[in-house]
Amino acid sequence: MSRHIGADDFAAGRIPRERRHGWLSVAMQRFGTMSSLPLFLLGSTLGVGMTFWEAFWAFVCGSVVFELITILVGVLGVREGMSTSMIARWAGFGKGGASLIGLIIGISLIGWFGVQTQISAQGLTQLLGGLPEWAWSLVFGLVVTLIVVFGFNSMAWTAYLTVPPFVILVGWAIASTLTDHPLAALVASPAPGPAMSVAQGAGLVAGGTMLTAVITCDMTRFNRTVGDVVKQTVLGITLGEFFIGLSGVLLAHATRTENVVVIVLSAVGWIGVLVTVLSALKINDWNLYSASLGFVIFADAVFGRKVHRGAVALAMGVVGSVLAAANVIGSFATFLTLLGDTFSPVAGIMLAEYFVVRTWRDDLRQSGADETRAPGHAPVWVPASLLIWLASTLVGMFVPIGIGTVNALVLAFVLYVAAGRLGWVRGVGVAVTEGADRAPVS
Repeated sequence: MSRHIGADDFAAGRIPRERRHGWLSVAMQRFGTMSSLPLFLLGSTLGVGMTFWEAFWAFVCGSVVFELITILVGVLGVREGMSTSMIARWAGFGKGGASLIGLIIGISLIGWFGVQTQISAQGLTQLLGGLPEWAWSLVFGLVVTLIVVFGFNSMAWTAYLTVPPFVILVGWAIASTLTDHPLAALVASPAPGPAMSVAQGAGLVAGGTMLTAVITCDMTRFNRTVGDVVKQTVLGITLGEFFIGLSGVLLAHATRTENVVVIVLSAVGWIGVLVTVLSALKINDWNLYSASLGFVIFADAVFGRKVHRGAVALAMGVVGSVLAAANVIGSFATFLTLLGDTFSPVAGIMLAEYFVVRTWRDDLRQSGADETRAPGHAPVWVPASLLIWLASTLVGMFVPIGIGTVNALVLAFVLYVAAGRLGWVRGVGVAVTEGADRAPVS
């Protein structure tokens, strides 16, 4: 029965070339995930501690790191046509390590799905009333769930319908709030709060987006060419980071506080609430979508069961909506932040394996001849990768020098390349890929 719920979107295989999409369709979704209220808050945080131009350079430095990693990881997705959780089997982690990555991605993203659902429910209660907040949590969460159940195509239409109105509403809200503040004066004004360095600001920009970079294969596997990945990444991230982020900086200078979202929403009334709901809608569908892909790979590796992505999305969406309605998801925020610290070494290891060490590149190349099936076998574990992952995560979390997430990523890359040169990158055990010998579910 579950095989017929929604779209599987080739969750445990490769997406055929004829099922790929034009770059604009994917770029719209990339921009939708980047144009969000959390980015507003990030901009306002930088604006309180920096001048406008200091914040500008912090966004430039952080965005360059983010875009570079996103493009490189995205190349894996477009070349191999597989999700991050799936391709990790042959990008340094083996079937067991990839299942662990899938589980962490799934838990992290379903948590953020619940957080965004709860925020949207608060806005809908204020905007429409009629139902208690817990009921709006269920309504909003289940609407997003139905969009995700039907896969990439329904999410693309959602982006076309929500992103343009969101951009217009944000522009209106900003203009309304900044009416009495000359732009030149705001750009030249000093930071209203305790000073923050450009390096600290760049760290916040890069660190807060690392999970997005790691799971970018989930999106770029729908692209047709590497050039499409570059175009959509540069356009989507640049517009999102600088339009929304720098707007937050200006608003922080105008209001002399970092709590600009509350000020904007209160200044423009129901328009501001609608901005909140549209923002959460476009972020939340990808939260749930990537979470479902992660759990599909986890279930395959741990339980030996090939489950349909649509059915997984439905189950996870219901769980996340219920958690949001029960008002318990907020207590997991610290835990979710800690999980986020583990993602940058994953990117470092995957990039080192795929582009430099290439232990399993031949398996990927040979199996990719028909562009539909994953390799027939994978290592079960790669012990060197797990040790490098752990060591790099700890360094990123506890060494107070530079940018923690960038340190962890670079260290993981360097250690993995060194381990590869020394012959320490070896798989333990051989796992057969279920369904590799037959056409995948679409």
